[in-house]
Amino acid sequence: MAQFVKLNPEAVKELRKINPAMISYNVEMTEVTGGTFWKAYTPEQIAGTQEVPPPDFSKGLASMHQWYDPIDTTNPRLIKLAKALGPVWVRVSGTWATKTYYDFDDTGVVPEGYQNRLTKQQWINLLDFVKAVGGKLIVSVANCEGLHKASEPWNPSQAELLFALSKEHGVPIDAVEFTNEPNMMEGTGFPKGYTPADFRRDQDLFHKWVRENYPDIIVVGPSTCDADALRGDKDESGGAGIADILTSCTTGELMDGCTEKLDVFRYHYYNGVSERMAAMCPEMFTPASEATSEAYLGMAGMCARAFAPYRDKYCPGGEMWVTESGDAGAGGHTWASTYLEVQRELNEFGDFATVTNGVIFHNTLASSDYGYLKHGTFEPRPSYFAALLWNQLMGDTVYDSGEAIREGAHVYAHSRADGKEGVAYLVINNSKTDITTVELPKNAVRYTLNGNGNMRSPVMYLNGMPLALGENDEIPAMEGEAVMAGTVEVAPGECTFFVL
Repeated sequence: MAQFVKLNPEAVKELRKINPAMISYNVEMTEVTGGTFWKAYTPEQIAGTQEVPPPDFSKGLASMHQWYDPIDTTNPRLIKLAKALGPVWVRVSGTWATKTYYDFDDTGVVPEGYQNRLTKQQWINLLDFVKAVGGKLIVSVANCEGLHKASEPWNPSQAELLFALSKEHGVPIDAVEFTNEPNMMEGTGFPKGYTPADFRRDQDLFHKWVRENYPDIIVVGPSTCDADALRGDKDESGGAGIADILTSCTTGELMDGCTEKLDVFRYHYYNGVSERMAAMCPEMFTPASEATSEAYLGMAGMCARAFAPYRDKYCPGGEMWVTESGDAGAGGHTWASTYLEVQRELNEFGDFATVTNGVIFHNTLASSDYGYLKHGTFEPRPSYFAALLWNQLMGDTVYDSGEAIREGAHVYAHSRADGKEGVAYLVINNSKTDITTVELPKNAVRYTLNGNGNMRSPVMYLNGMPLALGENDEIPAMEGEAVMAGTVEVAPGECTFFVL
């Protein structure tokens, strides 16, 4: 059904202020050290003309992974594009981090019980990257068989190396999380036989150690992807999705009884699993034909609303951070690097901001198909330019747009990022067939994003112009076009910002 939207900037009501670093990102520990990560799709799979073969079930996740060398965090293009995103948090974590040995003496040895090693130079390069982009750093630490047995308490012998080097180098750690996705227990690399009680003991030890030795650091937790948190919304979401296969224990089991309080509550969110894992978990997979559906686009806001009571319980009054976010677990869908992903991403920004104040860590900056930038070459993808344009236009004050969310009319309103009086709107037309008509009460500037007739286009267009790097990696000027007061149209599949 065709929709009609009336923008009324004089009548908007303020909902909240949001963190200026709301759009942030992950640099996975495996990107820093080199290691295995999700296999890249072929160009034909990205275009939707070739199916993704099912994994070798006998090999489990290993059949979906490949080896990647460390990314070059000193690369000028990477630094330039990352810096353009503005103030950000840089998260270095992931399952890989739980089993990483800090080999700062450069022995070349990975002790038994660890999986991989981080060299001193790799970490210094990462610190220099964070400094160059003007970011703040959040990390998790090792908690594996190499550090201690399940029956033994966690100890800071490894963590102190990381924290001390960071401080000495002039880029101190700004926030910490104990581990990545502790609800997976041994699946995330914890010692054999590890229990929720062991986690509560060790998280308290870690947080107490941080507060005693680095009192300015923000303590964040617990980083769960908890099926029980989502099950109450089953009728809306179709189920708990990827959380079902990740949950060995619940958020409550990890947090109830902890004595060290959190400064920030965090969780993870994905819209189910990608094609890589679809054969293993078909009920958690969404095909490309449903990538703009109400159920799919609504998942991010549903998760935020589902986890908000946990934040209120374990971190009352605190921010809520999504420390991993993306279109699908297991490296992203085949369309993650195309324009088709942009509607989900922009809708996540808009919907999340109406629910809470916090930070969304896009997974990842430059690895796998859901990365903002292509691994190795650091070529920007449509999702990168979408995030860049959001930051350029949408300010930190969130308003009630006055329009109910519905197919064809996902409307979000913010203050203007340029600080001028007025309102910046985002109108997402997720209908496949119907035009959405927008009434403008006064002259405006319009920024229309689309795939130039191809939803799976690897290039996104702004007002008809392709977005791509220019000579010397110049970021294209993302300029709007003036439109007169009256009615304008947003075509099916388009995302349009209006600045009034």
